[in-house]
Amino acid sequence: MSVQLYGNGGRQVNPTPLSVCIITYNEEENLPRCLASVAFADEIVVVDSQSTDRTVDIARQAGCRVISQAFLGYVAQKNLALGHASHQWVLCLDADEWLRPGAAAIIQATLATRTPDVAGYSLKRHTYYLGDWVNHSGWWPEYKIRLFDRQRGQWCGDALHEGIRVEGRVDHLDVEIGHRSYKDMAHHFSKINTYTTIMAQDLYEHRAARVGIGTLVLHPVARFGRMFFLKGGWREGMRGLMIATIGAFYVFAKYAKLWELQHGGQQPPKE
Repeated sequence: MSVQLYGNGGRQVNPTPLSVCIITYNEEENLPRCLASVAFADEIVVVDSQSTDRTVDIARQAGCRVISQAFLGYVAQKNLALGHASHQWVLCLDADEWLRPGAAAIIQATLATRTPDVAGYSLKRHTYYLGDWVNHSGWWPEYKIRLFDRQRGQWCGDALHEGIRVEGRVDHLDVEIGHRSYKDMAHHFSKINTYTTIMAQDLYEHRAARVGIGTLVLHPVARFGRMFFLKGGWREGMRGLMIATIGAFYVFAKYAKLWELQHGGQQPPKE
Protein backbone atom coordinates (compact mmCIF):
# COMPACT_ATOMS: atom_id res chain seq x y z
CA MET A 1 0.00 0.00 0.00
CA SER A 2 1.44 3.37 -1.01
CA VAL A 3 0.36 6.34 1.10
CA GLN A 4 1.45 9.96 0.70
CA LEU A 5 2.39 11.28 4.15
CA TYR A 6 2.57 14.94 5.10
CA GLY A 7 3.55 16.75 8.29
CA ASN A 8 1.71 19.62 9.92
CA GLY A 9 3.38 22.14 7.61
CA GLY A 10 2.24 20.30 4.52
CA ARG A 11 5.75 18.97 3.84
CA GLN A 12 5.93 15.39 2.61
CA VAL A 13 7.60 13.10 5.15
CA ASN A 14 9.18 9.68 4.80
CA PRO A 15 7.31 6.68 6.20
CA THR A 16 8.71 4.92 9.27
CA PRO A 17 9.67 1.28 8.60
CA LEU A 18 7.46 -1.14 10.52
CA SER A 19 7.90 -4.75 11.58
CA VAL A 20 4.92 -6.91 12.56
CA CYS A 21 5.50 -9.70 15.10
CA ILE A 22 3.15 -12.68 15.44
CA ILE A 23 3.48 -15.93 17.37
CA THR A 24 1.59 -18.99 16.11
CA TYR A 25 0.64 -22.57 16.82
CA ASN A 26 -1.80 -24.34 14.49
CA GLU A 27 -3.40 -21.11 13.27
CA GLU A 28 -4.17 -22.01 9.65
CA GLU A 29 -7.76 -20.79 10.05
CA ASN A 30 -6.97 -17.39 11.59
CA LEU A 31 -3.57 -16.50 10.13
CA PRO A 32 -4.61 -15.51 6.56
CA ARG A 33 -6.98 -12.82 7.89
CA CYS A 34 -4.31 -11.50 10.25
CA LEU A 35 -1.61 -11.38 7.56
CA ALA A 36 -3.87 -9.70 5.01
CA SER A 37 -4.56 -6.88 7.46
CA VAL A 38 -0.84 -6.08 7.92
CA ALA A 39 0.30 -6.51 4.31
CA PHE A 40 1.35 -2.83 4.29
CA ALA A 41 4.16 -3.51 6.80
CA ASP A 42 7.79 -3.61 5.71
CA GLU A 43 8.36 -6.95 7.43
CA ILE A 44 6.31 -9.67 9.12
CA VAL A 45 8.05 -11.95 11.61
CA VAL A 46 6.26 -15.18 12.59
CA VAL A 47 7.61 -17.27 15.47
CA ASP A 48 5.92 -20.64 15.21
CA SER A 49 5.72 -23.21 18.01
CA GLN A 50 6.16 -26.21 15.70
CA SER A 51 2.68 -26.23 14.19
CA THR A 52 1.34 -29.46 12.71
CA ASP A 53 -1.10 -27.84 10.28
CA ARG A 54 -0.52 -25.44 7.33
CA THR A 55 0.42 -22.43 9.47
CA VAL A 56 4.06 -22.29 8.40
CA ASP A 57 3.24 -22.75 4.69
CA ILE A 58 0.68 -19.94 4.86
CA ALA A 59 3.18 -17.62 6.53
CA ARG A 60 5.95 -18.35 4.05
CA GLN A 61 3.65 -17.97 1.05
CA ALA A 62 2.70 -14.53 2.38
CA GLY A 63 6.37 -13.54 2.46
CA CYS A 64 6.84 -13.71 6.23
CA ARG A 65 10.12 -14.50 7.91
CA VAL A 66 9.38 -17.68 9.90
CA ILE A 67 11.32 -18.81 12.96
CA SER A 68 10.57 -22.22 14.46
CA GLN A 69 10.79 -22.32 18.25
CA ALA A 70 9.32 -24.73 20.78
CA PHE A 71 6.97 -22.79 23.01
CA LEU A 72 8.83 -20.90 25.75
CA GLY A 73 5.80 -19.28 27.38
CA TYR A 74 3.86 -16.31 26.06
CA VAL A 75 6.18 -13.57 27.33
CA ALA A 76 9.42 -15.25 26.27
CA GLN A 77 8.01 -16.32 22.89
CA LYS A 78 6.77 -12.81 22.07
CA ASN A 79 10.03 -11.20 23.18
CA LEU A 80 11.88 -13.67 20.97
CA ALA A 81 9.83 -12.40 18.03
CA LEU A 82 10.80 -8.83 18.94
CA GLY A 83 14.45 -9.86 18.89
CA HIS A 84 14.10 -11.04 15.29
CA ALA A 85 12.47 -7.81 14.09
CA SER A 86 14.61 -5.67 11.80
CA HIS A 87 12.96 -2.30 12.46
CA GLN A 88 12.75 -0.09 15.53
CA TRP A 89 8.95 0.24 15.48
CA VAL A 90 6.90 -2.92 15.78
CA LEU A 91 3.26 -3.92 15.77
CA CYS A 92 2.45 -7.06 17.78
CA LEU A 93 -0.65 -9.10 17.01
CA ASP A 94 -1.88 -12.54 17.95
CA ALA A 95 -2.86 -14.79 15.06
CA ASP A 96 -6.54 -14.54 16.05
CA GLU A 97 -6.37 -10.74 15.79
CA TRP A 98 -6.42 -8.44 12.77
CA LEU A 99 -6.46 -4.74 11.96
CA ARG A 100 -9.87 -3.39 11.02
CA PRO A 101 -10.32 -1.29 7.81
CA GLY A 102 -8.56 2.07 7.77
CA ALA A 103 -5.87 1.09 10.26
CA ALA A 104 -2.96 1.00 7.82
CA ALA A 105 -3.20 4.66 6.77
CA ILE A 106 -3.61 5.85 10.38
CA ILE A 107 -0.63 3.83 11.62
CA GLN A 108 1.64 4.98 8.79
CA ALA A 109 0.69 8.64 9.19
CA THR A 110 1.03 8.49 12.99
CA LEU A 111 4.49 6.93 12.92
CA ALA A 112 5.73 9.38 10.29
CA THR A 113 4.64 12.43 12.30
CA ARG A 114 5.17 11.19 15.88
CA THR A 115 7.05 13.20 18.50
CA PRO A 116 10.24 11.70 19.98
CA ASP A 117 8.80 11.32 23.48
CA VAL A 118 6.15 8.84 22.33
CA ALA A 119 7.30 5.28 23.01
CA GLY A 120 4.10 3.44 22.16
CA TYR A 121 0.45 3.54 21.18
CA SER A 122 -2.54 1.71 22.60
CA LEU A 123 -5.10 0.33 20.16
CA LYS A 124 -8.72 -0.67 20.79
CA ARG A 125 -9.41 -4.41 20.67
CA HIS A 126 -12.94 -5.46 19.69
CA THR A 127 -13.95 -9.09 20.22
CA TYR A 128 -16.22 -11.00 17.84
CA TYR A 129 -18.07 -13.75 19.72
CA LEU A 130 -21.03 -16.01 18.95
CA GLY A 131 -21.92 -14.20 15.74
CA ASP A 132 -21.55 -10.53 16.67
CA TRP A 133 -19.25 -7.87 18.13
CA VAL A 134 -19.30 -7.64 21.92
CA ASN A 135 -19.79 -4.03 23.07
CA HIS A 136 -20.20 -4.55 26.82
CA SER A 137 -19.33 -7.09 29.58
CA GLY A 138 -15.93 -5.48 30.09
CA TRP A 139 -14.79 -6.76 26.69
CA TRP A 140 -15.04 -3.39 24.92
CA PRO A 141 -13.17 -1.23 24.59
CA GLU A 142 -10.00 -3.09 25.56
CA TYR A 143 -7.03 -0.76 25.19
CA LYS A 144 -3.83 -2.66 24.47
CA ILE A 145 -0.34 -1.32 23.76
CA ARG A 146 0.56 -3.08 20.52
CA LEU A 147 2.47 -0.48 18.49
CA PHE A 148 5.73 0.60 20.10
CA ASP A 149 9.44 1.33 19.89
CA ARG A 150 11.10 -1.99 20.67
CA GLN A 151 14.20 -0.21 21.96
CA ARG A 152 12.03 1.23 24.74
CA GLY A 153 9.60 -1.62 25.37
CA GLN A 154 9.08 -5.35 25.74
CA TRP A 155 6.55 -7.97 26.80
CA CYS A 156 6.19 -8.53 30.56
CA GLY A 157 3.84 -10.51 32.78
CA ASP A 158 3.11 -13.93 34.21
CA ALA A 159 2.08 -17.28 32.75
CA LEU A 160 -1.07 -15.91 31.06
CA HIS A 161 -1.50 -12.19 31.74
CA GLU A 162 1.14 -10.68 29.53
CA GLY A 163 1.34 -7.13 28.25
CA ILE A 164 3.72 -4.60 26.75
CA ARG A 165 5.55 -2.17 29.02
CA VAL A 166 7.34 0.84 27.53
CA GLU A 167 9.60 3.56 28.88
CA GLY A 168 8.06 6.79 27.64
CA ARG A 169 4.75 8.33 26.74
CA VAL A 170 1.88 6.18 25.48
CA ASP A 171 -0.79 7.75 23.27
CA HIS A 172 -4.15 6.29 22.27
CA LEU A 173 -4.58 5.59 18.57
CA ASP A 174 -7.99 5.44 16.92
CA VAL A 175 -7.27 2.03 15.42
CA GLU A 176 -9.36 -1.06 16.05
CA ILE A 177 -8.05 -4.60 16.36
CA GLY A 178 -10.55 -7.34 15.58
CA HIS A 179 -10.33 -10.33 17.91
CA ARG A 180 -11.83 -13.80 17.48
CA SER A 181 -10.37 -15.70 20.40
CA TYR A 182 -13.10 -18.37 20.49
CA LYS A 183 -14.40 -20.15 17.40
CA ASP A 184 -17.36 -21.58 19.28
CA MET A 185 -18.48 -22.60 22.75
CA ALA A 186 -16.48 -25.85 22.72
CA HIS A 187 -13.32 -23.93 21.85
CA HIS A 188 -14.06 -21.46 24.64
CA PHE A 189 -14.39 -24.21 27.24
CA SER A 190 -11.26 -25.92 25.93
CA LYS A 191 -9.27 -22.72 26.44
CA ILE A 192 -10.75 -22.23 29.89
CA ASN A 193 -9.58 -25.72 30.86
CA THR A 194 -6.05 -24.95 29.65
CA TYR A 195 -5.84 -21.46 31.12
CA THR A 196 -7.26 -22.34 34.53
CA THR A 197 -4.78 -25.20 34.88
CA ILE A 198 -1.90 -22.81 34.14
CA MET A 199 -3.25 -20.16 36.50
CA ALA A 200 -3.84 -22.64 39.34
CA GLN A 201 -0.30 -23.99 39.00
CA ASP A 202 1.12 -20.47 38.97
CA LEU A 203 -0.84 -19.54 42.11
CA TYR A 204 0.23 -22.77 43.81
CA GLU A 205 3.91 -22.15 43.04
CA HIS A 206 3.60 -18.64 44.47
CA ARG A 207 2.02 -20.09 47.63
CA ALA A 208 -1.38 -18.45 47.31
CA ALA A 209 -3.67 -18.40 50.32
CA ARG A 210 -5.57 -21.60 51.08
CA VAL A 211 -8.81 -21.91 49.14
CA GLY A 212 -11.99 -22.04 51.21
CA ILE A 213 -15.72 -22.07 50.61
CA GLY A 214 -15.79 -18.28 50.52
CA THR A 215 -13.25 -18.21 47.69
CA LEU A 216 -15.11 -20.82 45.64
CA VAL A 217 -18.46 -19.07 46.07
CA LEU A 218 -17.89 -15.33 46.49
CA HIS A 219 -15.21 -14.80 43.85
CA PRO A 220 -17.25 -16.32 40.98
CA VAL A 221 -20.40 -14.47 42.10
CA ALA A 222 -18.46 -11.19 42.18
CA ARG A 223 -17.11 -11.82 38.68
CA PHE A 224 -20.61 -12.49 37.33
CA GLY A 225 -22.02 -9.37 38.96
CA ARG A 226 -19.25 -7.17 37.62
CA MET A 227 -19.52 -8.46 34.05
CA PHE A 228 -23.31 -8.72 33.78
CA PHE A 229 -24.46 -5.72 35.81
CA LEU A 230 -21.62 -3.22 36.32
CA LYS A 231 -20.08 -3.71 32.85
CA GLY A 232 -23.44 -3.82 31.08
CA GLY A 233 -23.40 -7.44 29.98
CA TRP A 234 -27.19 -7.47 30.26
CA ARG A 235 -27.28 -5.20 27.20
CA GLU A 236 -25.87 -8.07 25.13
CA GLY A 237 -28.89 -10.25 25.90
CA MET A 238 -28.28 -13.99 25.91
CA ARG A 239 -24.69 -13.56 24.73
CA GLY A 240 -24.02 -11.27 27.68
CA LEU A 241 -25.51 -13.80 30.09
CA MET A 242 -23.30 -16.55 28.68
CA ILE A 243 -20.18 -14.36 28.77
CA ALA A 244 -20.75 -13.46 32.43
CA THR A 245 -21.63 -17.03 33.42
CA ILE A 246 -18.56 -18.46 31.70
CA GLY A 247 -16.46 -15.71 33.28
CA ALA A 248 -17.71 -16.78 36.69
CA PHE A 249 -17.01 -20.43 35.88
CA TYR A 250 -13.46 -19.49 34.88
CA VAL A 251 -12.88 -18.07 38.36
CA PHE A 252 -14.45 -21.12 40.02
CA ALA A 253 -12.39 -23.58 37.94
CA LYS A 254 -9.16 -21.72 38.67
CA TYR A 255 -9.67 -21.88 42.45
CA ALA A 256 -11.07 -25.41 42.37
CA LYS A 257 -7.89 -26.59 40.65
CA LEU A 258 -5.80 -24.64 43.15
CA TRP A 259 -7.71 -26.34 45.99
CA GLU A 260 -6.92 -29.70 44.41
CA LEU A 261 -3.19 -28.88 44.27
CA GLN A 262 -3.21 -27.68 47.87
CA HIS A 263 -4.80 -30.92 49.02
CA GLY A 264 -2.46 -33.30 47.28
CA GLY A 265 -4.36 -34.21 44.14
CA GLN A 266 -6.38 -37.37 43.72
CA GLN A 267 -3.91 -40.16 44.45
CA PRO A 268 -5.63 -42.90 46.50
CA PRO A 269 -4.02 -43.84 49.83
CA LYS A 270 -1.75 -46.86 50.03
CA GLU A 271 -3.44 -49.96 51.46
